[in-house]
This record gives sequence, structure tokens and C-alpha cells, in this order.
Amino acid sequence: MKWYLKVLNQYVDFNGRARRKEYWMFNLFNMLFTLLAIILDNVIGTASPQLGYGILYGIYALALFIPGLAVTVRRLHDLGKSGWMLLIVLIPIIGGIWLFVLLVTDSDPRENNYGDYPKGLTD
Repeated sequence: MKWYLKVLNQYVDFNGRARRKEYWMFNLFNMLFTLLAIILDNVIGTASPQLGYGILYGIYALALFIPGLAVTVRRLHDLGKSGWMLLIVLIPIIGGIWLFVLLVTDSDPRENNYGDYPKGLTD
């Protein structure tokens, strides 16, 4: 949960580096809260029958769009890549696979243009 809160505290911070653990723990909790919002939408009756979700999910998704984008850019910085590399997903099929491989790759253990090694030690 601390990684989720760390990302929220860096709401619009596109600078620096984000460890692999920070990125994936944020996404884990984001998925759990997304499912909770969808379930609540269905329980209280605000969900659209065609879509399966409603206003709570919409508000949550809008609120977390920028932090999710920021942590992804910082994750790419951790690998020594520009945040613009995120646009690789626009290439059908291959782009999404390539981005996924980048996001699961371990950190660059050296200092790079985006900051110090986030784990604090060098190998």
C-alpha cells in the first residue's frame, strides 16, 4: 500500500525514476480499487447495463489517469529510456509486447540522465 500512496504523493511528477516494485505494486492496488469501484457501482445501481460500470469507476479512472501515466514514465526513466517511449504502444501488437518487456525489466544499476539508482546500492 505504501507504493500506491507514494505514487499518489508524486501525482504529476514525471521526473526521476520508479523502481519495478513501485510500478507493479501501484498497478496491483489500482486494479483492486478499480474492481471495488465497479462492484460498488453495480451494488448501488449507478452502473450502466451496457458497460457494467458507472460513475464511481469513471471518477476513479479520471483521478488516477495522470498518476498512472507519471509512474509509467518514471519506470521508463529507470531503464534509461525517455518517457516518450510510452508511445511505442501505438504500434499494433508488437508495441504493447515491447512496452510490457520494458516494464518488467530490472532497473539500470547505474546513475542515468534521470537520477540515481533507486534501490540505493550498486551491483
